[in-house]
Amino acid sequence: MLTHPQFDPIAIAIGPLSVRWYGLMYLAAFTLFVVLGRRHAARRPELGWDARQIDDLLFYGVLGVIIGGRLGEVLFYQPGYYFSHPGEIIAIWKGGMSFHGGFLGVLVAMAWYGRRTGRSFWQVTDFIAPLVPTGLAAGRIGNFINGELWGRPAPPDLPWAMVFPHVDAVARHPSQIYQALGEGLTLFVMLWLYSASPRPLRAVSAVFLIGYGALRFIAEFFRTPDPGIFSGLGFDLSTAQWLCVPMVALGVMLLWHAHAMHRRT
Repeated sequence: MLTHPQFDPIAIAIGPLSVRWYGLMYLAAFTLFVVLGRRHAARRPELGWDARQIDDLLFYGVLGVIIGGRLGEVLFYQPGYYFSHPGEIIAIWKGGMSFHGGFLGVLVAMAWYGRRTGRSFWQVTDFIAPLVPTGLAAGRIGNFINGELWGRPAPPDLPWAMVFPHVDAVARHPSQIYQALGEGLTLFVMLWLYSASPRPLRAVSAVFLIGYGALRFIAEFFRTPDPGIFSGLGFDLSTAQWLCVPMVALGVMLLWHAHAMHRRT
């Protein structure tokens, strides 16, 4: 059995200025997006993306992640708290970002980008889908460093079971690591390989929806569920699992439609 190292959340401090690990993980996510985006553009030149456009995508994506992620946390998970403490809504440096909110925010941002540049929404999302999972992995590593979003109780004889001393003395699943390996590394490998060859429009986006939704749904069985607006809907599912169900359903429909349309052309 392991013990969480209780990392200092501040990575660098110079006088009154400090840089938190969580912020560095966001920086790593954005850097990986640009590096992988340029590599993806180089291996698929027929898609017509260049370095400047990838930088623009990052700018729009950052806006979508930050605004959507925070609003998702406020509306999906802790509406009562934030409506009682509205000043805390903008305190993103304290953590508290919802993936599903950030996902919706990015979709809006990508639609805006596509409208401004003459690209279809699906052309944009098909391109960025393989670039997202490494950022998700970085975020989960940030969660682990912060000692937040810990797992459910685990068998004490599980070799990697971990005690989070700031929570209790119970052996728990290190669910942040599970998610970094699942919706981060595994999803990245799936999408990177799948998108290496030409696919029907919408297909890569559909595989992202199915892959993330399924992997996150499974991971939630090992993570202490966050209270949220859908927690009481039954079937012992968490709010995040309920939010993953329409993702997978939409992904399956999109994938079927993408291949159906491709066969007709």
